[in-house]
Amino acid sequence: MRPSATLIAARAVRAFGDGFTALLLPVYLSGLGFSAFRVGVLTTATLLGSAGLTLAVGLAGHRYPAKRLLFATCALMAGTGLAFSQAQAFWPLMLIGFLGTLNPSGGDVSPFLPLEQSLLAHAGAPEQRTMLFTRYSVAGTVTMALGALAVGVLAPLKGATGLPQQVLIQGAFALYGLLGVVSYLLYRRLPDERVETETPRTPLGPSRNKVLGLAALFSLDSFGSGFTVQSLLALWLFQRFSLSLPVVGAFFFWSGLFSAVSQFLAPVLARRIGLIRTMAYTHIPANLCLIAAAFAPNAAAVLTLFMVRAMLSQMDVPARTSYVMAIVTPAERAAAAGVTNVPRSLASVVSPTLAGLLFSVSAFAWPLVIGGGLKIVYDLLLLRLFQKVRPPEEN
Repeated sequence: MRPSATLIAARAVRAFGDGFTALLLPVYLSGLGFSAFRVGVLTTATLLGSAGLTLAVGLAGHRYPAKRLLFATCALMAGTGLAFSQAQAFWPLMLIGFLGTLNPSGGDVSPFLPLEQSLLAHAGAPEQRTMLFTRYSVAGTVTMALGALAVGVLAPLKGATGLPQQVLIQGAFALYGLLGVVSYLLYRRLPDERVETETPRTPLGPSRNKVLGLAALFSLDSFGSGFTVQSLLALWLFQRFSLSLPVVGAFFFWSGLFSAVSQFLAPVLARRIGLIRTMAYTHIPANLCLIAAAFAPNAAAVLTLFMVRAMLSQMDVPARTSYVMAIVTPAERAAAAGVTNVPRSLASVVSPTLAGLLFSVSAFAWPLVIGGGLKIVYDLLLLRLFQKVRPPEEN
């Protein structure tokens, strides 16, 4: 198996686990008696811990072989699933969420990300980079959608086994840990790094200012995204419209599939209008749909707007990653991936708590309006500040 195929397969395995845990997390915590505010606080803890781990990988990971770091993160993922399946009190769950790899956001926020991105950037020619990252992103989106759909099996399992739903959800978290073992087996297929052949990995150097500027903008985008993480959106749909877990899971499945298909347009658009315009021109209408959903009168209108948003909102993901990898030197790619992903994770840690509080005190979906508005500001700033900073292949 080629290194690029191995990395994409591992991303798919992890995303499947993220897909079902993101939806089961609010159901499990609500079943334990926790309020929407406490669900938001625990979400913040998981994102904050992931940010810290990703920061460590980004700043110091160049000192260690990427393969060894991936193995260590797989072990952490396995431990996270097992520990979360056993804990029921709030503070132990907070600690596990902070130290572990659970992902309630609907995207990939983990120390796996900078390692995989830097390795994938070297796995093909420069002209193939955007397509490689598109395949990587699409694989994650599709299997995350399948993970969301998989929550629908809980009801028939409950009927067939007679087990309480909470027990079945605990089993699902244990399965998440098992997927960490599967990821480890996949990473073993990666070739060993050899000093004489590998591209050296260094801290940020000549590209430092550009990367830090992008990191600041990505932080604004991520802060907005934190108001609408998938776990909290699911909780809002459960509480506001009394939708069932299978219905919400099926919706996130179909929206994930539409999102995955649309991402294949990213390389086509990037070749015609450039990576920055591809990011902004698809992102702005997606966020207008998010804001409009807050004013929608019924569940059908909300789900329709969310579906349109899904077809547009993820097209910027492969373009964004490809752009960062293209404007830095090869040796800086691991550091650039970490430095641009860490602020995104850090910026998103406060907003889920704020969103949980807003959902608790108001019937109006203020988090959708605030999150969508902040993300539109990010798009406009990105166009203004980076539209003229083009990677070599666009010049």
